[in-house]
Amino acid sequence: MNLNQYLPVLLFILVGIGVGVVPQVLGYILGPNRPDTAKNSPYECGFEAFEDARMKFDVRYYLVAILFILFDLEIAFLFPWAVSLRQIGSAGFWAMMIFLGILVVGFVYEWKKGALDWE
Repeated sequence: MNLNQYLPVLLFILVGIGVGVVPQVLGYILGPNRPDTAKNSPYECGFEAFEDARMKFDVRYYLVAILFILFDLEIAFLFPWAVSLRQIGSAGFWAMMIFLGILVVGFVYEWKKGALDWE
């Protein structure tokens, strides 16, 4: 067995690690470090990050996250549809229009119910 065959794989792994690690190290070394109260405040979830892990917090955070994932995954179906639109013809086009119509109805329903409001 010749080890020269594995040289491209080793180089690929090393370059991948370098592309991932070098920018982070450079950012840590060269970037400014000026923390203030705004930077250290809670982000997105609305509670202090280093408190009791069993504390309750608002269920709306979960709801918005689940709705985002739901609509994001639905939109992911548009990419293969767009690529194969010529092959599937008008039946595929109208099937996707029905799918998008149902998606819009669901979105409007969630909007009217106030599930997307954050107060």
